[in-house]
Amino acid sequence: MKLIIAEKPSLARNIIAGIGGKMRKLNGFYEGEGYLVTWAFGHLFSLCDVEDYAETPTKNARWTMENLPCFPEAFKFRIKKDASKQVDAGAQKQFDIIKTLCNRADVDTIVNAGDSDREGEIIVRLCVKHALGETEKRFVRLWLPDQTPETVASALAEMKDESEYQNLADEGFARTYIDWLYGVNLTRYATLKTGKLLRVGRVIIPIVKAIYDRDMSIRNFVPDIYYGIQSKEETKGEKVELLSKKKFEKNELEKAQTLCEQYNAAGAVVVDKKKKKDTLAPGKLYSLSKLQNMLGKKYKMPMTESLEIIQKLYENGYVTYPRTNSEYLATAEKDKMKKILGNIAELGYPVKFKDKKTIFDDSKIESHSALTPTYKIPKKGTLSEKENQVYSAIFRRFVAVFCAEDCVIEKTEIKICVGDYEDFVLKGTVIIEQGWTKYDEFSKQDKILPNLNVGDAVNIKFEPKEKETSPPKHYTIETLNNYLKNPFRDEQAAAKEAAENADGQENENDEEDYKAIFEGLELGTEATRTGIIDNARNSGYIELKKDVYTILPDGEYLIKALVRLKISMDKYKTSEMGKALKKVYHGKISVSDSVALAEKEIAEVFHQKPDPPETDKDTGFFGDVVGKCPLCGEDVIRGRKGYGCSGYKKTGCEFSVYGFICHRVLSKSNMQMLLETGRSSKIKGFISKSGKPFDAYLKLEDGKVVFDFGEK
Repeated sequence: MKLIIAEKPSLARNIIAGIGGKMRKLNGFYEGEGYLVTWAFGHLFSLCDVEDYAETPTKNARWTMENLPCFPEAFKFRIKKDASKQVDAGAQKQFDIIKTLCNRADVDTIVNAGDSDREGEIIVRLCVKHALGETEKRFVRLWLPDQTPETVASALAEMKDESEYQNLADEGFARTYIDWLYGVNLTRYATLKTGKLLRVGRVIIPIVKAIYDRDMSIRNFVPDIYYGIQSKEETKGEKVELLSKKKFEKNELEKAQTLCEQYNAAGAVVVDKKKKKDTLAPGKLYSLSKLQNMLGKKYKMPMTESLEIIQKLYENGYVTYPRTNSEYLATAEKDKMKKILGNIAELGYPVKFKDKKTIFDDSKIESHSALTPTYKIPKKGTLSEKENQVYSAIFRRFVAVFCAEDCVIEKTEIKICVGDYEDFVLKGTVIIEQGWTKYDEFSKQDKILPNLNVGDAVNIKFEPKEKETSPPKHYTIETLNNYLKNPFRDEQAAAKEAAENADGQENENDEEDYKAIFEGLELGTEATRTGIIDNARNSGYIELKKDVYTILPDGEYLIKALVRLKISMDKYKTSEMGKALKKVYHGKISVSDSVALAEKEIAEVFHQKPDPPETDKDTGFFGDVVGKCPLCGEDVIRGRKGYGCSGYKKTGCEFSVYGFICHRVLSKSNMQMLLETGRSSKIKGFISKSGKPFDAYLKLEDGKVVFDFGEK
């Protein structure tokens, strides 16, 4: 008897449909046709808390520095908890069913039917490990690129031993351990330091920081004036716009005017005109993030919503596995694509099989191929409006890629010379035969070129045009996604490349992006990125309006607090850890090796060398006693916004010192010195109202803190 453990009930139902025959529904599982089929509810297990590693585990204990940093010798899992921090009863009940089935005497083979990714791999492995203990049974993997009955039936006949997926499992466990280490240790440390819950994670922080840095650049941007020169005169009744590439500083207006006079005196003439017919290639098939980019841009659909819809379409068997980072298909899928194309052709779409490197490329697939429709096509009225928007995008892109009708365009290029000073090239594209553009969008909109021919004189009147430098733009769903996929790609170069692409075709030279993905340089993965961004939104760190992300006050506080605490979680460190995880996947290092790297980085936060008093910014921990109140003698404690007398309720004493003075943090050591001696050390780095830096002592005068510019 084979026991199949699916990741979710919906997958279990689809597996049963693939098995066929008669299956009896029993308490938490199905039986029949030589199979038992049961399921998890996603994660049934979670890693234990810090307190569970103590010799005497405690429940609901207050966070303390006494058990930090926590680096377990062996990571422990337990049944996950519910919202009330109690063991989740539903999870426990379902695991008990799984455990009973795993240990049935007639079960000789257990099938891992988790989602076909690293997370799905470990979800079922954890269930089996905790169910069997030391008992061993044959363990195989059901790998499903989609959930149609035909694919399930085919995959059941081709199951491989779980050992074939050991590297995938190792990477999954390594990610789980490392994310726990960062999250638990640094979240507790930062929270205990500041007195405010700060969610510190390996990926959430560089995401929030990217949005913070961009918004600070916009907020602090000071526009500058410069001059360009341009002509917009009519020739043969049509306006000819010529924009020079030359720029002049704001104090060079006279130089710009002089050059305009020289251009106008020289005159302009058409020296070359080219017309060429060509075919316009469609865009590539969708990866998850590229599809989310399009849906966010066109429909303002948040990533969380789009992923939920794509996941539902997948579970209903209409599309392939969604969490893919590839825009290519595997060469082994050619016959499968032919069948799907046959079904689509029967619906009246002009499609044909194409065997091209731009479609089939094994070198650009890590685990899963691009998103495509399956042979199962939803009937009219089956999908909601938004589901139809998502499915239609996937379907239409697939039709465009395999469209039998080429999109024929005519490219026109007109070259105009202004004396010997500068050449201007006007480019335009006209669609002659629509081809695939009838089914998928063609985003490039070219200007209609004037009817000019070689030898025509062009009327010109160049004039200086005052312009203003533009601030950076806020991150959108599309631009943030692109940044996270390759945080080291030159954004300006990429934008220039897109602008110079005259016919609107996608850049086919995507080697750099795929190299970044396969090396682990991306921030987050296709499977996790949406959830992490949503976590940042739910935590109040960032906001999404329409398709634009902005930083919120709590997000600013988070990033500034981490700088003060010397917790560096930038894209460089996160990417280095991502590279280590990819090495685990490729079998180059062990899980414990990658965990050791994370522990080393985390330990550095807890063992920082103190700064000298003049540059010290360490505010200690929330609740620390820093000295005696100069007014009433009660303890002065460190609060969230500074230092204050603990005797307020008892004596009404209102002594307090704000923890940020002229943009400078008042450290615990300087506050202690101030209370003990009446004067701090000389503190460097204050900023005046006019923006000028200055250094000064602080001293107490009648219970008030004032600057002291004298010397000792």
